[in-house]
Amino acid sequence: MDWFKRMASPKVKGEAKTSVPTGIWVRCPSCASPQLSEEVRAHQQVCPGCGHHFRIRGRERLERFLDEGSFDERLPGLSAKDPLEFVDSKKYRDRVQTAQATSEEAEAFVLGLGRLRGRGVVVGAFEFSFLGGSMGSVVGEKVTRAFELGIELDRPVIVFSASGGARMQEGILSLMQMAKTSSAIARFRRTGRPYISVLTDPTTGGVAASFALLGDIIIAEPKALIGFAGPRVIEQTIRQKLPEGFQRSEFLLEHGMVDMIVPRAELRDRVGLLVDMLGR
Repeated sequence: MDWFKRMASPKVKGEAKTSVPTGIWVRCPSCASPQLSEEVRAHQQVCPGCGHHFRIRGRERLERFLDEGSFDERLPGLSAKDPLEFVDSKKYRDRVQTAQATSEEAEAFVLGLGRLRGRGVVVGAFEFSFLGGSMGSVVGEKVTRAFELGIELDRPVIVFSASGGARMQEGILSLMQMAKTSSAIARFRRTGRPYISVLTDPTTGGVAASFALLGDIIIAEPKALIGFAGPRVIEQTIRQKLPEGFQRSEFLLEHGMVDMIVPRAELRDRVGLLVDMLGR
């Protein structure tokens, strides 16, 4: 019977392989099921099985969100300089160049004009793959310009946030953007037009502590991480176990920090309705 044993499928030592080939398939980090990449893209980067919201590119988000072909980008070439000549394990300018090459964006924020269900709006979205969507002087300037465009054109402003917070390589110049963007919102409010802030995973640090949580209407995507310091940092600081779901969208909704949670597939219609209701 030796010949029969040799024909049997060989046994693999150790645990079964759990990785999924990249490209055609993607493994959902929530339900662990393999999904066709094409099907996930068709569902706006949402798992068809469990509804997990994958992170989505800023430019792709805006093009899907707005009326087809209406996106008109503003300040596309604005990029960070290195006023502090900051160096850690790498030079800051080298990190920026690498981020530009990998993300195919000049900076971590995409700004433009567009139409939402026929109504003109000013829109902006973070590109998280660019240095974690961190806010430096250029991001702060582009966010500020969004509200200045809203004033100039008398349009609502919609911002999609996805950021790890202030960009440490720019030091105080980065932290100044918190005040700068907040001041721009105060000026914009005099127009009576709405500012709708959409919080996606993650929205933390100086971005959360400034313009992201200053919207007239604050919307969050399901299970997005939202807060100032991360939960692990808080646990290590206070030496206590945090409540289940702490700093997730559902927790913030329960405690009155956001107005509503809207799945990505419903965002366009829901925000469009709010703009119609709150616009003049």
